[in-house]
Amino acid sequence: MKEKELKELLLKKDEVFRKAHKQHIQLEKKLEKLKQKDFLTEVENMEEKELKKKKLFLKDKMYYLMIEYRKAHK
Repeated sequence: MKEKELKELLLKKDEVFRKAHKQHIQLEKKLEKLKQKDFLTEVENMEEKELKKKKLFLKDKMYYLMIEYRKAHK
């Protein structure tokens, strides 16, 4: 199963994956708002770094769930 197909399947069937995906999208939107600014304050810089870390964590979590699904459904 291709990655895109697996992602779509897990979005339908797996609540943990769906929640992680939703949070990932929300963080992406917040990052986009920060990127639109010409200048970031120190607080905004720190917020940007935290958002990127959280987003990466969620991406890793989704990837892990995809791997585990593949292992369980060989």
